[in-house]
Formats: sequence, C-alpha cells, structure tokens
Amino acid sequence: MSGQLPPRLFCFHHAGAGVTSFARWQSVLGERAEVVPVLLPGRDARVREPRITDPDRLLDEIMDRVGARLDRPYALYGHSLGALIAYTFARTVEAIGRRGPELVVVGAALPPHLPSPLLPAAFPPDAQLLPWLVSCGVLPAEAAEAGEGGIWQRRVLPTIRDDLLLADALRRTGHSPLRAPVLAVAGREDHIAPAHLVEEWRRYAPAGFGLRTVPGGHFFVRDRPLPELLREAVHGLGAVFRPESSTV
Repeated sequence: MSGQLPPRLFCFHHAGAGVTSFARWQSVLGERAEVVPVLLPGRDARVREPRITDPDRLLDEIMDRVGARLDRPYALYGHSLGALIAYTFARTVEAIGRRGPELVVVGAALPPHLPSPLLPAAFPPDAQLLPWLVSCGVLPAEAAEAGEGGIWQRRVLPTIRDDLLLADALRRTGHSPLRAPVLAVAGREDHIAPAHLVEEWRRYAPAGFGLRTVPGGHFFVRDRPLPELLREAVHGLGAVFRPESSTV
C-alpha cells in the first residue's frame, strides 16, 4: 500500500529552551507520526531574531511556520510554556475554521485558570531570579554560582524572562474548552506542576480527557518515557489518511 502518510506531531518547547529536547523523538515514534518541532524566535538557529511576548504575534508566527502543514491529521505536544502555546493554538485554529488537532497533549503545565508558581519569576532582578530558578530546578546549580555578567545573565535569563512574560499573557487570553480531546502528562517528582493540579486540564476537554504520569521532575521532556507514551497516544490518528493524488 503506497501513499499512506502518518499524522504530524507538532512540538512546542518549554521556557528558556529550544527544540533539542525533541531531537531523538522521531527515532522513538518511527512511522507512527512525523515529529515537527516548532522553534520560537530568539534561540538556537533563530537566536538573532527578537523574542515574542505578545500572544497575537505568537499565533501569527506559528501559523506562518506550520499553517501549510495542517493538511493532514495532526496532534500537538507542548511542554510547560509549550503546553499553553499548544492549547492557545488549538483553540485558535478551531475558532477560525482551520483543521483542528486530533489530540492535544499538555505536559508539565498547570491549566490557564490556575496560578503558576513560575510566573512571578518574570519580574524580580537578576540577583533574585537566578537562585530562585535554581531552587525550582529550572536551572542547574552552577547558574547560581556564576559571576555577574556571565552567560546565564547575558543569554539565558533574558530568554526565560520573555518566555515567562509570554506565558503570563497566554494565561489571560481565555479559558474556553477545546473540541479536541486532551491528554495531560505529569512528572511524578514534579513539584512545579504536580499531577493533582495537572488533572485540572479536564475542564478544557469535554471531548475526552486522560491523565498519565511518567518518571521524573519538571523536565521529563528530556527522557525517553515521554516519546514512548506519545508513540502509543498518536497510534491510529489519521492512519488511513492519503492525499488525493496518492495511489494504492
């Protein structure tokens, strides 16, 4: 049988990060899905581009990047900040009549109606912000020991600040439910987004909801159990989809 195409899995990264966490996912998901990491401006290969803190600009940016690739069934995965991005993007494409996702997977994130312990970190001065992020496990211990003007203050903190400001703005854009089912994933040792609060995403998913836990803390996105879980979650999404021009 030829011409059969897998669904796409668009992946949105956490605050302060790029897409390296998704680098090995394709080898895990195999033919179950085409993994499409979505890199926001201001990091990795786009480090010279201005970062985005405005939700409307963000949605325009994402639509420019992936809009032409919504031509077959797809799912979304977002981690922490990325979960808010995935939710907001799904809500937007559903509202404007574009093909919506078959599944939205949110990882390590509290839903928009709950206050996030990370959001106040967008505003303190660097001297307070660095050690606070270390204490939350967002940054490694050596970040707190780095001298003033080091790479953590020059490169990492500005990105995290802007990303947290974006997260704060996304939480204020609305709390409407999705048409797509939602799968929420929590790390068993995650104290920032524990499972009993991640479960609150249920109210956004009248079409269906599931909660799964995986080993690890807030950054379980870096470990193999998550893509293995997603490999099973996307199984069957658009499995018989073929473009009109395909042949059997």
